[in-house]
Amino acid sequence: MAEQKYTPRLAKKYKDEVVPVLVKKFGFKSIMQTPKLEKICINRGVNGAVADKKLVDVAVEELSQISGQKAIPTFSKKDISNFKLRKGVPIGARVTLRGVKMYEFLDRLISVALPRVRDFKGINDKSFDGRGNYTLGVTEQIIFPEIDIDKVNKITGMDITFVTSGKNNEEAYELLKELGMPFKKQ
Repeated sequence: MAEQKYTPRLAKKYKDEVVPVLVKKFGFKSIMQTPKLEKICINRGVNGAVADKKLVDVAVEELSQISGQKAIPTFSKKDISNFKLRKGVPIGARVTLRGVKMYEFLDRLISVALPRVRDFKGINDKSFDGRGNYTLGVTEQIIFPEIDIDKVNKITGMDITFVTSGKNNEEAYELLKELGMPFKKQ
């Protein structure tokens, strides 16, 4: 008996519902032209990491819990004397998600994490970069259910970048909207 391959809910939704809508809206001649989500990059700078090295370890651990994939520390590229910063000192954490983990993370972000934000009225639709990528700033890591609030000693935020194969902002916006991103109503 053949083993069934697992397909995330949003990956199936993309293939069955989003692609036909995008083809119709933009008039693509082939479904291969439709923009798709290529990767999600989560980046987190750690304030005070120069003084306390354990803060970076905590950030890496929390990011690994949130994303379901091992995060890596990021290091400073140059010396900045005003910040007492030396080259090669760990100052943050990052993780890049692709494939199944990417769709699982996006599903959890849309259906569980974003609705837990205080006074949530939708996300800003102005954070596109002109090349079809969208960056979302999250101010508190405690909106994710994987984080135990009792163990958090410092509330910090992170940047989540959605890299799409869209050629412009409009294609990327429609792709993310069809996938379920709760953009603000104009």
